[in-house]
Amino acid sequence: MITEEVKKYIKSSVLCWLATSSKENIPNVSPKEVFTCFGEDALIIANIASPQTVKNIKENLNVCVSFIDVLVQKGLQIKGAAKIVKKGSPQYEEMENELIKITEGKFPFSSITKITIASIKPIIAPKYISYPETTEKEQIESALKAYKMK
Repeated sequence: MITEEVKKYIKSSVLCWLATSSKENIPNVSPKEVFTCFGEDALIIANIASPQTVKNIKENLNVCVSFIDVLVQKGLQIKGAAKIVKKGSPQYEEMENELIKITEGKFPFSSITKITIASIKPIIAPKYISYPETTEKEQIESALKAYKMK
């Protein structure tokens, strides 16, 4: 399931947004900045300061993660089943090593969210649909102007 395109969007995203829901179906969306692919069908996210996310996953394993390249305004929505992986669990050290490459050891974490991917669908800005001739270069220029970065 993890294609080169999926890897591209994950690498170009500064944050991802992890949506969870409690057993009472109360939603929670939390930004995450330490995440990567793991194997052919999973994502891993470091639990740095995520008590509500961890609590919700223990109650309801269904999650949704969104990755957006904010300038190109394209990305992915990934849905799947999450589990909290703690130190000492099988594969924890292997996952931890992948995430430490990102944190450089600057952000300690004591558990990891592993998401087994069930589905992936693209996210694109409405402009690409309404104006199919829109190029990524034009969209970047528009986003830079909108975000007052240019």
